[in-house]
Amino acid sequence: MTDVIDCAYSVQGDGPPLFLIHGIGAARNTWAKALPLLTRHFTVVTYDLRGHGASPLPQGPFGLDELVADLERVRQRTGFDSAHFAGHSLGGMIGPAYALQHPDRVRSLGLLSTAAFRTEDDSAKVWGVVQAMEDKGIPQVLETLTARWFTDSFIAENPDMVRNRLKQVVDTDPEVFLNVFRIYAGTEMAPWLHQVAAPSLVLTGEHDGGCNPRLNRQIDQALPHSELVILPDLKHSLLLEAGETVAEHIVRFLTTAE
Repeated sequence: MTDVIDCAYSVQGDGPPLFLIHGIGAARNTWAKALPLLTRHFTVVTYDLRGHGASPLPQGPFGLDELVADLERVRQRTGFDSAHFAGHSLGGMIGPAYALQHPDRVRSLGLLSTAAFRTEDDSAKVWGVVQAMEDKGIPQVLETLTARWFTDSFIAENPDMVRNRLKQVVDTDPEVFLNVFRIYAGTEMAPWLHQVAAPSLVLTGEHDGGCNPRLNRQIDQALPHSELVILPDLKHSLLLEAGETVAEHIVRFLTTAE
């Protein structure tokens, strides 16, 4: 039996509903740079995944099905019959998994900085990060994450934003953080992605190591109705570095998908 948690959420803006799903060790504030533009066009629902931000801690381990069930609960509580959904990283896996279970609820999808069609080597690398965290502790692996997430210029010019993001990771319950990282490492959408019929925007950074253009091209090819966007120079933390640009692409795509 899938357990469900009532996650903390916010509703703002005006227009068709758009649900935004954040990634590992983040919270709904990760969308801050994108929101000013998005809320001009959409009624935006942001929420904190279970065990993140202001949402309750889960009782024991959980999987992707539980994260999908949590999202469905947020949809029910907001009262929207159907909506657009966009997710970053792990959120980019929750969205399509939700669409597979609730196709009638999904008008469109945004798969931002996510991964599918990983090779054995790709999987070994991401599981290696999980193993390092389990062996050494999460704070000891932050330097690796910083280099994977942010461009060198952003790190140099925005030390406070980088520090706050890393603090967000450290402040996340370690069991929850490792749980969601394992879901991210172990989820493979390749077997079922072709069944997701909703119009989909597939977007990633040119230099995103784990969610790179090679994998995103395969995601784009697998989805029946999709568009691929590769943002030049960026790594994994698209929303913190270029949230406004991401929002422009979402608005453009959803305006045509409506």
